[in-house]
Amino acid sequence: MKRKITVVTLCALLLALCVPASAQQPQKVARICYLGAADASTSAFLMKPFRERLREIGYVEGQNLTIEFRHSEGKDERLPELAAELVRLNCDVIVTVGSGAAQAAKNATKSIPVVMGWGPDAVRRGILAELARPGGNVTGLTDMGAELYGKRLELLKETVPKLARVAFLRAPSNPEEDYNVKETETVARFLGVGIQSLEVKGPDDIEGAFRAATKGRANGLMVAAGGFFAFHRKRIIDLTEKNRLPTMYPSVTYVEAGGLMTYGENRSEMFRRAAEIVDKILKGTKPADIPVERPKKFDLVINLKAAKQIGLTVPPEVLARADRVIK
Repeated sequence: MKRKITVVTLCALLLALCVPASAQQPQKVARICYLGAADASTSAFLMKPFRERLREIGYVEGQNLTIEFRHSEGKDERLPELAAELVRLNCDVIVTVGSGAAQAAKNATKSIPVVMGWGPDAVRRGILAELARPGGNVTGLTDMGAELYGKRLELLKETVPKLARVAFLRAPSNPEEDYNVKETETVARFLGVGIQSLEVKGPDDIEGAFRAATKGRANGLMVAAGGFFAFHRKRIIDLTEKNRLPTMYPSVTYVEAGGLMTYGENRSEMFRRAAEIVDKILKGTKPADIPVERPKKFDLVINLKAAKQIGLTVPPEVLARADRVIK
C-alpha cells in the first residue's frame, strides 16, 4: 500500500511539474506590418478599428501580436524601399493603404501575404487579375474607383446649387487619375458643370494650383485620393478656406481636420474587415483563396464649422442625408 501511494504521489508530482512547463511555452507572436503613403496620424485613424477588431478576436499587442509601421509621408517614390524594409523584417502579413503601397508590396514579395486595407480599383491598377480569384499573395479590400468621383460631384452640386466650375486637384504619380477625371467629366456634363483639371506634382505646386483655380473662376474644388494629398491635407484645407472654395474631399480624415465635406467608403468598417482577413491568413488560409471585397457602407460627412468659415449655408436636404455632421 505504501509503495502504491508513493507511485501515485510521484505521478502527481510529475504532472504538476509538466503543467506549468506547458503553460510557459512561448506563444507565437504574429508580426503584422503596415505600409501606407501618408503619415502616422492617418495610420492611427485607420488602424484604430483594425486593432479593436483584432483584440476582439484574441490578439493582444505585446503578447501575441506586434505591428510595425512604415509611412512614405506623401512620397510615393519611397514605397518600394519601405516595402523592401518590411520584407526583411519577415512579417507574417503586410497590410497596405493605397494602390501605390499595395503595388510596392506585391513587387517586393511573392511569399508574404499582402492584405489591402483600402486602395483604388486594384483590378484596373493591375494588382489583381480579378476580385473573385485574386491568386498570388494579395487579397483584402478595394474601393469603388472612379464611380465615387461622379457621386461626389453630384453631392457638391447639391450643396452649392450655383456650382459652375470645379477645380480637380490630381497627382500625376497616380496612374488612375486620367481615368478618374474622365469619369468625373462625364457626370459634370450631365450636371452642367465644367471641370478644371490641375496637376500637382509636388508640395511647391499646391499654392500655384489654387491660383490657377481662382484664375479659372472655379467656385468649387475636388481633391483626388492618395497619400500625397493626405499628407498635405492641413495646407490644402487652409487654402480652401482662404479662397472660400467649397471642397469635396476623398476621406473623412480631411473633414475631421477642418475640411467641408466627404463622401466615400466607411474605412473603419473596411479595416475591421481587413483584421478578420488577416486573422484567417494567420490561421492558415492562403490569400489566393480569399476573394477581394468591395465596400458595403458609404458615408456622407459634413463639417458645419468649415461651411461657416467660407460663408456657405448647406441646404437642409443635404444635411438630412448626412451620416454625420460635425458642428
